[in-house]
Amino acid sequence: MKLCSIFRSPLNTLLVFKLEDGYTVESVLYRGDSLCVSSQVGCNVECIFCASGRYGFYRNLSWEEIVNQYCIASAIFPAIKRIAMAGIGEVLHNWENCKKAFFKFKEKGLKVSFYTSGFPLSKLEELLDLPHNGVTISLHAVDSSLRNMIMKHSGNVEELLEFLRNKVKQFSEKKRKKISLGYLLMKGINDRREDIERLGDVASELGLGITLLHCNDVGLGIEPVDRETYERTFLYLRDKGIRVTLSNRFRKDPLGGCGTLTVNGYAVKNG
Repeated sequence: MKLCSIFRSPLNTLLVFKLEDGYTVESVLYRGDSLCVSSQVGCNVECIFCASGRYGFYRNLSWEEIVNQYCIASAIFPAIKRIAMAGIGEVLHNWENCKKAFFKFKEKGLKVSFYTSGFPLSKLEELLDLPHNGVTISLHAVDSSLRNMIMKHSGNVEELLEFLRNKVKQFSEKKRKKISLGYLLMKGINDRREDIERLGDVASELGLGITLLHCNDVGLGIEPVDRETYERTFLYLRDKGIRVTLSNRFRKDPLGGCGTLTVNGYAVKNG
């Protein structure tokens, strides 16, 4: 495994790693001290807004390949203190390698957070019980048919929510604050008033915060909502007493922002 390309924007630094079998995956350095790493070559969840699963799933990364993204990057950027396991791939579909990588990162004194679609639930339970620094569960819709359209190969959202109802009540308020529901607003898809009302009801019932994500245009025909809709959604949820985290500027960056990472995509970026 080697670092083959580095691309920079005013906000993010994209690192492209070439694996021994010729595939490439990407990591992103943001805030100057945080590294978003990949866990798979491709992704079989196939979210309609995400470039990472555009060409399907190829293979899992080994735990060494996951950790080496940090080891190689930190030799160039020694200020890295945080790892986000939120790059290419679904961590729960490669759980044993991701779990081992997590403990290796912790041994190095790093803070580690996760993004996941939540399935399989048995692995999600293991993840939530880890001494993590944050887990965002990608929800994107409360309605089953809508969520399955958005996340083509995700599990049943009703089963996910029932699991969370039983699980989060076991946690202290401090630990519950480390778990949030990810919701990426997409124009004409999941931005209706009734969608947001149901999201607010679920978050209130579970006592969880919401990470309100910005949709980046990655050429898949999915558009972000306008600024007014985004802000109106935030205010509605906040007024319901829900803790809402907004997408920061790093997540909105076309280079390395949410949903932009690709497999074997460095030639396009370089061209």
